[in-house]
Amino acid sequence: MVFDPNRVEAIAFDSYGTIVDVTAVEEPLAEYVDEPELVSQLWRNRSLGYAMVANAIEEYDSFYQMNRTALRYALNVAGVDVSEDEREEILSTYDELAVFEDAVPGMERLRDMGYDLYVVSNGSYEMLDGLVEHAGIGDLIEETISADEVETFKPVDTLYRHAADEIGVPIEEITFVAAGWWDVPGAIHAGMQGVWINRQDTIWGPYETEPALTIETFHDLADELEEG
Repeated sequence: MVFDPNRVEAIAFDSYGTIVDVTAVEEPLAEYVDEPELVSQLWRNRSLGYAMVANAIEEYDSFYQMNRTALRYALNVAGVDVSEDEREEILSTYDELAVFEDAVPGMERLRDMGYDLYVVSNGSYEMLDGLVEHAGIGDLIEETISADEVETFKPVDTLYRHAADEIGVPIEEITFVAAGWWDVPGAIHAGMQGVWINRQDTIWGPYETEPALTIETFHDLADELEEG
């Protein structure tokens, strides 16, 4: 797939890892574990794994609950004994994750170019409300669309298609921006133009599907749209 600026009527963003930095959890973890980066990665990967298994067995619980259970698992693997209150304190970091420096100005630029912006996330309503407030993007986006609305997590195509219905434009006219190596292929499979923001200089998966565009910042997407 080659990125086509002329097909872009609306832009949807993933939230965690795309707008806000999930590695910020390493700071509170460092109070309890020797290798906070590894435990953070285990926590994140386990929560995503729980979500994908939930899809496969057609069960649903909010991503916040998945995240809570995944944290307990990661701390257990690390051999750390913490109280329930301490776990909840670590978990609360998700309410105030650091916002990537390019996110807000990049979204402002895209909004000023005339594009309607949305957030489409596996996060629960409560998580997304907190993220929008903390990031200060409430005036930049039209709507947040949560997996809670369909009780199915990305990368299954249900949430992407639901988002297109909510946005009200053909799915192929929506550009979806995400850092997740699993999320962008899901959006492409559903029919969106998938833009991969490679925040952590990682490796694309073993898919025949390729991103329509790979960027390092939201400004790169604005540049492409201006040039198109």
